Amino acid sequence: MKGFKDFILRGNLIELAVAFVMGTAFAAVVTAFTEIIIEGLAKAGGAPNFDDWKPGGWTSVGPFLTALVAFLIIGFMLYFFVVKPYEAARDRFLAEDEQVSDEISLLTEIRDALTRR
Repeated sequence: MKGFKDFILRGNLIELAVAFVMGTAFAAVVTAFTEIIIEGLAKAGGAPNFDDWKPGGWTSVGPFLTALVAFLIIGFMLYFFVVKPYEAARDRFLAEDEQVSDEISLLTEIRDALTRR
């Protein structure tokens, strides 16, 4: 029982559970936004919906193309609205934290010298 308790209370399991819940919630937001974009495209120039297209009798080609268009829209959205802002914020805020003070650099050199002996 102690092993199970240690497993459950391990930090990365909780982090994984939170990430899963946040990912599920974020997926709903991305799906809704994708539907808005597809609806806007439909009003502007026709719906990018190929579900009824059956070239040569292939019934699965149309739904595949519709899923591909939705995938590209989602990928575009994630890259420009999540990845790029995250990278900019990370570079801006973590660059200051990564600077090591002179005292820490000196202590690191002393530690490395002692371990080499």
